Amino acid sequence: MNERIKIGIVGGAGYTGGELMRILMYHPRVEIAFVHSRSHAGDPVYAVHRDLIGDTELRFTDQLNPDTDVWFLCMGHGESRRFLEEHVVPDYIRIIDLSQDFRLQSTAEFAGRRFVYGLPEWQREQIQQAHDIANPGCFATAIQLGLLPLAKAGLLNEVHSTAITGSTGAGQKLQPSTHFSWRAHNINAYKTLSHQHLHEIRQTLTALQPHYDAPLHFIPWRGDFTRGIFVSSQLYCPLSQDEVFELYEQYYATHPFTHVSREMVDLKQVINTNKVLIYPEKIGDQLVVHSVEDNLVKGASGQAVQNLNLMMGWEETLGLKLKASVF
Repeated sequence: MNERIKIGIVGGAGYTGGELMRILMYHPRVEIAFVHSRSHAGDPVYAVHRDLIGDTELRFTDQLNPDTDVWFLCMGHGESRRFLEEHVVPDYIRIIDLSQDFRLQSTAEFAGRRFVYGLPEWQREQIQQAHDIANPGCFATAIQLGLLPLAKAGLLNEVHSTAITGSTGAGQKLQPSTHFSWRAHNINAYKTLSHQHLHEIRQTLTALQPHYDAPLHFIPWRGDFTRGIFVSSQLYCPLSQDEVFELYEQYYATHPFTHVSREMVDLKQVINTNKVLIYPEKIGDQLVVHSVEDNLVKGASGQAVQNLNLMMGWEETLGLKLKASVF
């Protein structure tokens, strides 16, 4: 087997850092050189990610090891930019950032680096040539994958998207809206028509359909479960149901993680996997595109590893052949 590359995880105590470790520990081409956390330095990683006991003896560190090839930044929004302002990262180290700090064209260049937006189903070739990646948002991934074929065909018009997400989407830090007593047996809407992922969604869609200037409405919901996202996007479409299926199946024919279903999808089909399942449902002149993903895998850490594979010229599915937790 070829020599493994060394990677570092910065911000390893959160949900995305933990999920990244779970995937990369069994990746055949990767060695985890360090997992950075200032608040847990010296502690074994299983003291925080308790399911990892018996799987690894790695310990959190507050030191950054430059003898590495790729760093994953798994920090909160705004913190990745601050991190690069405060630390000199050698040019030879590639960065895959999981925050929203570098996703937009207006913010993609920073500290001498240019971050490529890492949505493989849109720009796989650019990712293969990239040095640094801005990983897409979880909602943005599910919504965009539901709309990309329409945008490429020039069929986008006014879109209404509603999506529900699990509690892990809010991060590991305790908040009133993630507390069990509040979340259990409860659903509520938040950031109505103003969610930050709207900007990256529109950026991608207008790149495929340059004259797309119709409204893009999005209402996110907090759900009474831990992980996963279910999106339904509604818009006018002149195609028949069969024509819609053909459009979607042709678009995703070469993409290993996005699959078109001809019947209604369930969230459980994708939990613990890097897959997105899409069911485009035509009713009258309206098309409702349902898409499901695991927000911590395809919506975050799994897609980050998919981007790593593409950057390094490896098989896109390496380390990501995961089974859904259906029952």
